[in-house]
Amino acid sequence: MKTTEIKAKAALAFLRAFVKWLGVAAVTGAVCGLVGSAFYVSVASATELRAQHGWLIYLLPLAGAAIAALYKVSKLDGLGTDTVIDAIHEGRSISPLLVPVIFVSTAVTHLVGGSAGREGAALQIGGGLGQNIGRLFRLDDKDRRLATLCGMSALFSSLFGTPLTATIFALEVISVGEIYYAGLVPCLASALAAFGVTRLFGIAPEHFEVAAPALSAGLLWRVALLGLAAAAVSVILCGTMHLGERAAKRLVPNGILRAALGGALIIALTLIAGTTDYNGAGTDVIAAAIEQGRARPWDAALKLLFTAVTLSCGFRGGEMVPTFFIGATMGCALGPVLGIPAGFAGAVGLAAVFCGAVNCPVASVILAMELFGADGAVYFAVATAIAYMLSGYSGLYRSQKIIYSKLKAEYIDIHAK
Repeated sequence: MKTTEIKAKAALAFLRAFVKWLGVAAVTGAVCGLVGSAFYVSVASATELRAQHGWLIYLLPLAGAAIAALYKVSKLDGLGTDTVIDAIHEGRSISPLLVPVIFVSTAVTHLVGGSAGREGAALQIGGGLGQNIGRLFRLDDKDRRLATLCGMSALFSSLFGTPLTATIFALEVISVGEIYYAGLVPCLASALAAFGVTRLFGIAPEHFEVAAPALSAGLLWRVALLGLAAAAVSVILCGTMHLGERAAKRLVPNGILRAALGGALIIALTLIAGTTDYNGAGTDVIAAAIEQGRARPWDAALKLLFTAVTLSCGFRGGEMVPTFFIGATMGCALGPVLGIPAGFAGAVGLAAVFCGAVNCPVASVILAMELFGADGAVYFAVATAIAYMLSGYSGLYRSQKIIYSKLKAEYIDIHAK
């Protein structure tokens, strides 16, 4: 009888937790879906306005100074995606001000032509919303950390339209080699809820048309070489971003002046390049690389330069879409050399460089399948696995923990470099 009672109580505890998290996830997903839709429309409108009025790029120094001043006044200077990751690891509080400040700053960055994405900013917005919704539900410290993950999943899903990637990425990016499976149902539910909200507003999920070649041993080893190149590019990408941030702060300690000078430098780079392809997120270039097999050999390098200057000098936005840009154009340019169709090589490059930069192999494969279809799943898996292993312990997010070694079954618990 006692055994039956114990089992009944255990079953009831699981059911209560399930119902609780469905409720928390539904609210988090709905709120993040609404905010994510507004954020998507704001960034898209800013990008469209800049395309119509090219002179807006000359406001870069003023906009940079304004963004830096906003962060200084709101006492958020130095806070970003690493702050959200730390909040999950250590239970730190995320200021409610981070949500509106990163929202406005990212939209302004895109309006004037700074080279940045939006999904990285989404992690900050979603994490901030998730944690504060957890407080409203009076969740304890451990549950608030899961609520933060719910918010990250929901905003990522609402912006990119990839709910499965959003779910696994939020769980995988925190601690490499260790996943909080307790967050699987909450994160999936919140990601799906947010995705549903964005569909109500007519925001279509991202998808690229690309044909996957038939599976063959001959093409597999070529894709493996592309994965090796992606690993090298991801290491260069992460190293450049971190070095650029340190150098900018050391050369110009004043944040407002640094942002203004960075804006001026982006203007100069744009004039030298003779194109605005490297300003903003660059989604048109990504689409051209994957769907048309068209990219210039120097596209990846110039996008990295523009993005490093933009984010290192104090403009706000995400690193993810620039990483997609770099991976897609690198793959597209290198594919024909390796005997891989250019467009498909762009798709593989996008997934592999993303994997090497964020250390999330499972999420990267799922991302590729959601964006490009499942026909090339084996190729995506091969390239991302190689990029994951050979990129070492570099990473875009220095608060990310590498729990287990990439070389053997060994607990190491270090931060990404």
